[in-house]
Amino acid sequence: MLKSEDLDRVFHALSDASRRAMVERLVRGPASVSTLAEPHAMTLSAVVQHLAVLESAGIVESQKVGRVRTFQLVPGALEPAGGWIGGQRLPAERRLDRLGAHLDADG
Repeated sequence: MLKSEDLDRVFHALSDASRRAMVERLVRGPASVSTLAEPHAMTLSAVVQHLAVLESAGIVESQKVGRVRTFQLVPGALEPAGGWIGGQRLPAERRLDRLGAHLDADG
């Protein structure tokens, strides 16, 4: 079971649009820092800071070969967040279904 602070780190990491874009790029496969930086109007240093947030949250991992640092997604890292979101959605949907049935019965 994922601890609350781990889930907080994942959601914090995903709260930034640039980091989400980097995760979306990494879905296609590993990429170097410079490749991940290409579509963003920011310095390599800023990109590295964003990647450090993702790595600290356990979403990505990196390895350095020579002067090139390559990042990849950690398999299954986003599943706990998806599970938590799904768990919140189902009760709300059931309440809306009951409200819809109630409104249909009255109408």
